[in-house]
Amino acid sequence: MKSIVDGVLKFQKHTFPGLSGLFKELATTQSPSALFITCSDSRVVPELLTQQDPGDIFVIRNAGNIVPSYSSAPGGVTATVEYAVAVLGVSDIVVCGHSDCGAMTAISSCKCLDHLPAVAGWLRHADSAKVVNAARTHASPAARLSSMVRENVIAQLVNIKTHPSVALALEQGTLNLHGWVYDIESGSIVALDGESNQFVSLAEFPQTVATQAKRSAVAA
Repeated sequence: MKSIVDGVLKFQKHTFPGLSGLFKELATTQSPSALFITCSDSRVVPELLTQQDPGDIFVIRNAGNIVPSYSSAPGGVTATVEYAVAVLGVSDIVVCGHSDCGAMTAISSCKCLDHLPAVAGWLRHADSAKVVNAARTHASPAARLSSMVRENVIAQLVNIKTHPSVALALEQGTLNLHGWVYDIESGSIVALDGESNQFVSLAEFPQTVATQAKRSAVAA
């Protein structure tokens, strides 16, 4: 804990004073432009990865960047998605997987999770991705994992569309969905192209969108 406490003190002494104006504005309001959904993995830091300031992005982090399909049962992810879209009015949602994901490794390698029943139950929200990935032939365990990470991003984008707030925003033309996979070692990101259903380099194709707001609604 010492390094964490030292970090807090360093923030208060050196970082905060230079951003005091920003934090004064943020003290009573926020207007993030995007909801960023990613893994809890300590190596994935959304604000660092996207170079955003406090107040710029609304964040959900959990094991495996999972978004359960909508149901009447209360859940933190569901409530956060609803708040981000219906109250904060974010214009974009990013579901971001990453390389060497422990959750996806457990799924792709069929690792026994009997000793982790909560984790096992949570990862069932990735079952559709698991089935699709298992039906394919992979050159190596590493290739199987890489494919699983991508399929999971696709699956979670399908899941999030079942949320009423998201469905309405897509219909009204106010929301775009993005599917990313971040490579920890290289820093590169590939993004899901909704038209081809292929992942392409975000650096080469920065306008890539997984699901675009209905053009007719935007035009109206």
